[in-house]
Amino acid sequence: MFKFERSIFIKRLPQEVFDVITDPTRAAQWQSFSDSAEWTSDGPVGVGSAWKSAGKFLGRNIDTELQVSGWEPPRMVSFKSISGPIQMEVTNTLESQEDGTLLTSIGQADFGGFFKLAEGLVGKQVEKQIDTDNNTLKLLMESNQL
Repeated sequence: MFKFERSIFIKRLPQEVFDVITDPTRAAQWQSFSDSAEWTSDGPVGVGSAWKSAGKFLGRNIDTELQVSGWEPPRMVSFKSISGPIQMEVTNTLESQEDGTLLTSIGQADFGGFFKLAEGLVGKQVEKQIDTDNNTLKLLMESNQL
């Protein structure tokens, strides 16, 4: 099992950051592994809401279904995969600070199939990708493009 913790400070209000990171339809704008995503559940978003995501990781197409497992706007959101080659659980916390938000992602992943063969290398790539995506999120949010 691969575990990670990554944080980034974004000069935007917690609710604004929360609104972006909890909208999978906007993920392709800031997440390098996401080509598209859509909600698969109806009603207001909360615990139990689900979406499917299509993207690429290490050159392979990945389709994943995810489900919200924790929901405390604008302070915390957790999700877990319910299908796909990478089983993961992630909790994002948002902490209000002077002029912005500290976003912290803590998670764990079990890699299956092709990814299991190179778990150590895959884990390092996941961390690198999270950092890249967080920096893209920060840049786009702070320049009011998201």
